[in-house]
Amino acid sequence: MRMRAWIGRAFPGPWRWKLAVREVLGGLLVCGLAALFQAGDSGGWPSGLVVGACAVLFALRRGLPGPVLVVSAAGVGGPAGFLPVLVVAGYSAGRRISRPWRTPAVLGLGFLATVGVGLLQNGRDHFPLPVLLGLCVAGYLLTGVLPAVVGRYRAQRVALLDSLRERNTQLLRERVMIARQARLRERHRIAQDMHDSLGHQLALIAVHTGALEVDRTLGEQQREAVAVLRQAATGAMRELREVVGLLREDTATAPGGVDAIDRLAETSRAAGARIELRHLGTPRPLPAPTGHAAYRIAQEGLTNAHKHAPGTAIELTVRYEPDTLVVEVVNGPGGDGTAAVSGGQGLTGLRERARLLGGMVHSGPLPDGGFRLAGMLPYTAEGARAALPDDEELALLAGELVEPEKRRRSPAVGCALGALAVLGVVAAVAALGAIMFVSSLRDATVPTRLYDAVEVGQSEQSVNERLPVGSEFLTQDFRRIGPPLPEGAHCRWFAGDREGDDQDVVRFCFKDGLLVEKQHFHGKV
Repeated sequence: MRMRAWIGRAFPGPWRWKLAVREVLGGLLVCGLAALFQAGDSGGWPSGLVVGACAVLFALRRGLPGPVLVVSAAGVGGPAGFLPVLVVAGYSAGRRISRPWRTPAVLGLGFLATVGVGLLQNGRDHFPLPVLLGLCVAGYLLTGVLPAVVGRYRAQRVALLDSLRERNTQLLRERVMIARQARLRERHRIAQDMHDSLGHQLALIAVHTGALEVDRTLGEQQREAVAVLRQAATGAMRELREVVGLLREDTATAPGGVDAIDRLAETSRAAGARIELRHLGTPRPLPAPTGHAAYRIAQEGLTNAHKHAPGTAIELTVRYEPDTLVVEVVNGPGGDGTAAVSGGQGLTGLRERARLLGGMVHSGPLPDGGFRLAGMLPYTAEGARAALPDDEELALLAGELVEPEKRRRSPAVGCALGALAVLGVVAAVAALGAIMFVSSLRDATVPTRLYDAVEVGQSEQSVNERLPVGSEFLTQDFRRIGPPLPEGAHCRWFAGDREGDDQDVVRFCFKDGLLVEKQHFHGKV
């Protein structure tokens, strides 16, 4: 179990195929670059060993970013093939080390490892200590610290975006809850007003028509008309109670339905209308909002026909199509049917109701002077859910941008300042290195005029007083070229100022405190 825990920590998942492909391709790229860098390194390190170590470090960088960064930084102090893996390790350390104090600590340990290994390798390279420190600082800042700053910015940006999305979602939920509470309060107020005003008036109508129905002074035809009025008042009270219940309770079933269309037609027939009701197709279950919308379309069509074309024949059709329910009301000529369109808000409300359900309503006059109202409603419950106020409101709110109460500073500012600081230090080190190089080149060069002025046989002290201080770093390769050294003599090498394809070298050899030889020659270093 402990071994499995260590493996899980070193190679964190989940390992999806995209991540696996990305890791394999990234490892191949890093190993290829490591092989190229190592091919140009003359330090004598085995390329296979360096490339293999880079592959292992690349595989471990996600689970162990700190140790991998320190080891990679130490490796850069020796073989040059560790440079690509150091860049990747720096990015992983900046992105995956979450605690603020750990990232500077790991970067500091990496720098110390680079300098320590560089000092051990300096016996081979013979760099002056200031040059070595400058190379370590500039190289480590560019290949280790700068990628870590980029990785840190990436991690902070992802964390900030996740936090903003979570906060935005929470604010949306809170706004929906507030809107729902306000809607419920308004619904209760409207329901109370409807119950107190319309309910009272309809109850009075029902009571008076009931009294008239038993009045012996009325004729049979008049009693039938009063009975129709009483039934209409009773039906209106029943629908009013259903509407009030719907307003007071969000989960209440919508009043009316396809089955209620038959009662609606019977009531119109009792009032003297000529109605032909047809049911076509195979009936199927419908969501409550869809059934109620069908009922309202039929009700609006019959109301408009009674109002604007009284006495004309009416055709009411309920047709079950393969994908939609069609409710159609057609009345013959007998009045200006278009007045129904412009006289009120009934058709406008029907169109909005059908739109929320995913359907549509069409209305217009017929060539023979009649009028047609048809609604097409979907069967699916997904379309019916669009009619719910919560879903519609949530869809509207989701499209809004919730501005944060307090402006937050973007992580890009801090990371950009860090990157600028790194580049500034590198630029300063590069400028200082350039100045030191020019100074060292001047100290390692003997002009031809000075070379001619020095004569063999002069004392070593007087010659050294006239010669520049020299630079072991710049002239160490001059020892491999030129004539053999005089036996028992010690020599100093300088660069000459004569131009040519080969290196211009000046050599002064001393023995027993005297200048015994001076040489001016050219050669390939």
